[in-house]
Amino acid sequence: MFAMQIFGNDDKVEIYATSMDTKNNVVVADGEVVVIYRDYILNAKKAIYDRNTANLELFGNIRANQGSNIKLLGEYARLNIAQKERVFKPFYMLEQTADVWLSGDEGRAKDVDVDIISGVTSGCDPNNPLWKMEFTSSDYNTDTMWLNLYNTRIYIYDIPVFYTPYFGYSLDTTRRTGLLPPMVGISEKEGFYYEQALYIAEQNWWDLELKPQIRTNRGSGIYSTFRFVDSNVSKGSLTGGYFKEKLGYFLEEGLANQEHYGFNFLYDNRDVINDWFGTSLSGQSGLYMDISDMNDVDYINLSTNDLTKNATAWQIISRANLFYNTDDNYYGAYFKYYKDLRYESNEETLQNLPSLQYHRYLDTLLKDHLLYSFDVKSNNYYRDVGKSAVQTDINIPITLQTSLFDDYMTVAYKANLYAQHTTFKGEEKIPSPTDEYEDGLFARNYHTVSASSQLTRAFEDVTHVLDFGAQYVFSGSEMEDGYYDKQQDYCSQALHQSEPICEFYNINEIERNLQLYFSQYLFDVSGKQIIYHRLAQNISYEGLNSGAGELENELDYQITESLNFYNNMFYNYDESAFSKHFNEISFSNDIFTVGLSHMYQTKFLTTVPDIRYMRSKIDYRYDKHYSYGFKYDYDLERGEKKGFEIGFLYQKRCWDFGLRYVENNRPVLYQVGEADSIYDRIIYITIRLKPIMSQKNKDSGFAYRLPGDN
Repeated sequence: MFAMQIFGNDDKVEIYATSMDTKNNVVVADGEVVVIYRDYILNAKKAIYDRNTANLELFGNIRANQGSNIKLLGEYARLNIAQKERVFKPFYMLEQTADVWLSGDEGRAKDVDVDIISGVTSGCDPNNPLWKMEFTSSDYNTDTMWLNLYNTRIYIYDIPVFYTPYFGYSLDTTRRTGLLPPMVGISEKEGFYYEQALYIAEQNWWDLELKPQIRTNRGSGIYSTFRFVDSNVSKGSLTGGYFKEKLGYFLEEGLANQEHYGFNFLYDNRDVINDWFGTSLSGQSGLYMDISDMNDVDYINLSTNDLTKNATAWQIISRANLFYNTDDNYYGAYFKYYKDLRYESNEETLQNLPSLQYHRYLDTLLKDHLLYSFDVKSNNYYRDVGKSAVQTDINIPITLQTSLFDDYMTVAYKANLYAQHTTFKGEEKIPSPTDEYEDGLFARNYHTVSASSQLTRAFEDVTHVLDFGAQYVFSGSEMEDGYYDKQQDYCSQALHQSEPICEFYNINEIERNLQLYFSQYLFDVSGKQIIYHRLAQNISYEGLNSGAGELENELDYQITESLNFYNNMFYNYDESAFSKHFNEISFSNDIFTVGLSHMYQTKFLTTVPDIRYMRSKIDYRYDKHYSYGFKYDYDLERGEKKGFEIGFLYQKRCWDFGLRYVENNRPVLYQVGEADSIYDRIIYITIRLKPIMSQKNKDSGFAYRLPGDN
């Protein structure tokens, strides 16, 4: 074995071979040639080094390893030590991290950049790839692992399906700027749909996603999401969008708005006071914001072509919650803003801006026999047109308790002190001849006597816990003044509670009643819950609902590791029937996920329709390649389907193919102010060419919307 070292600039090349000859400054190495250059290790049958040109040429069955991730193959290679250039003919590279290969007529490398001439790339088996991309030229950066392809033709087997003058993607999972897989679709009404997302991530603390879209018969628009991390305890995002309808589509469909726009801002900070003000408070503080606005519900409907991702509703709520919490005290401020998308104006919608709260946590006296806490909450209910109010509630529960029979039973007496004060402001929409909204004060105390016991016994395989007790509630004294004195008799009747004058009356009568409860738990040796069972019975001794109330039974039974059953039902003694029952059974393992639920509820009134609803879901993983899904929601009372989905997904190492048929109800707003819904029927085709299309990106594919029914 012969060895040779070559020095050029700051580089050193080591050559090892079975035989080595030198003539006229030309070194010829034969037999099991090994070359070590920088992070390259190359094997070849023959090597020639010319000291005059500083070229090192390799011949025959060349195998090269660069670092731990890149493997290169070829029949001819040339390394210029002085200029730090490498040439491979033909060129074949395997990037092992992403499991992607590139093959070309020639590859030229200098420093971290590799240029490939006329080649093909794929993530599939190179012998017979299911998909491949042919290109006239390409460049790859071994540091950033970013690959650019030019004049690219995408083939499924040998069938050309797509051409693009440029295509670039990353061979690793690092966040970086680039195009995301497109979403395409077709609809009889909306025409051809195309969405091409652009992802921008120039710094590690923020990224921006731009999603322009076009619907050829309907219009075009753009949605975007800006995500950021502004500290180690906080993060947020801002999403906005705009879509403009074509005039013909707008008039033909009779929509309420030709332009749809809106935004949503999310922010979460888990230590906001110390983070923003530089303090070092020991307590916990937090800020959560979820602020949304839009001109109509179609802003949500148009945000994506996959309508199963949209949870649309007629009312949107913007909220901001701020709190500071210590071991003893809690301070909170909450802001809620409601918007009903069915109305052009929001001036009559009652807002809660803000709600302020102070809570003193439970404390004890007299060796833990006396317990007390304190809570005060003030709500500012505001609107532009109509009456507004500031309503403050105060709760002070004081409990005296002790244990009996060697701690087998706990008995307690609780005095509950409660007061509510309301100050009105603003003018009534329709003025009343009398002042029905006089400021008022309501105060009361009521009492609770309770006895309870909790027993625990451990067996060989399970632990059984019993918890049962009773509490008797009875009213004490009350005082009403102003608004409460005038409206108590009127607004306490269920018939009038929806009227404007009763909008701020939220006092519930304290009826003398007895509450009985029983619960039991069964745990296995690892502490996992097997059974949870609860019974609750309320008995009232006064009022319209005197007598035994509905019996509630709740059961959660983990039958096996995979099988679970849940039941919750209410039995009405007067009707000798169940007023509500909900049953759900679910099964989940590595192959099957099955869920079936049924909901029934009745008010025993002919004017109020019953609720009977069924939901089902099945996911089946046949093997490592095939998985199937099925969903079905049905309104049994109305006799109509609410949602349906069936489909499959075929997954392989280098590609996924899926097909789903989806039916979905979505709301829409018309010019006449009508709120209606459209039942969409859509076929989704999912195609992911891995690794260039991330498995986390579910939007890549094609959608065909069948004619819908109003």
